[in-house]
Amino acid sequence: MITLVIADDHPVVRDGLRGIFTPEHGFEVLGEAGDGAEAVALAERVGPDVVLMDLRMPGTDGVHAIAELARRGNRARVLVLTTYDTDSDVLPAIEAGATGYLLKDAPREELFRAVRAASRGEAVLSPAVASRLMGQMRAPAREELSRREIEVLTLIARGGTNRDAAAKLFISEATVKTHLLHAYAKLGVNDRAAAVATALRLGLIDPGPVTRPGSR
Repeated sequence: MITLVIADDHPVVRDGLRGIFTPEHGFEVLGEAGDGAEAVALAERVGPDVVLMDLRMPGTDGVHAIAELARRGNRARVLVLTTYDTDSDVLPAIEAGATGYLLKDAPREELFRAVRAASRGEAVLSPAVASRLMGQMRAPAREELSRREIEVLTLIARGGTNRDAAAKLFISEATVKTHLLHAYAKLGVNDRAAAVATALRLGLIDPGPVTRPGSR
């Protein structure tokens, strides 16, 4: 018997999953949770084999709940069940400790197989997610930005112009433009707005307050 906890902020989804698993031989739903914090508390209390975890929930989201269960050493395997298969959803969930990642459009039998596999500690990935991860692995490694490129992008992100950055760093505007072009190539973008957005997303620069040359 594989015991389950269902964590999803939509009652209709929880009811549907309970309706799928309850009549199926070999599964028992121990409880439901409407957010990540409730899921962690419930899993600690009832000790399920598998937690079916949605990702985007109000309050504590699925990724933080997965990480918290891992931190507490909870024995439950977490199988993410969500509608999202973007890099910003998949990678954090797996890095947090999810055993598997399945999309909500998965057929019933695939869901059953995934839960059984997850309960044994086997990695489970939907075909779309597996393809995305393989693409990540095959992608060439991104060349790191130089210290000066990071400094230039940081000043641009804070509202500075090329002239501002040149004055602040004691270099020419032409040199600033060269650093920006090198940063574009390394980040795989075509303009300063995209470069700043990508650098912020990757945590390469700090979007602090606007600082103009000559200001105090």
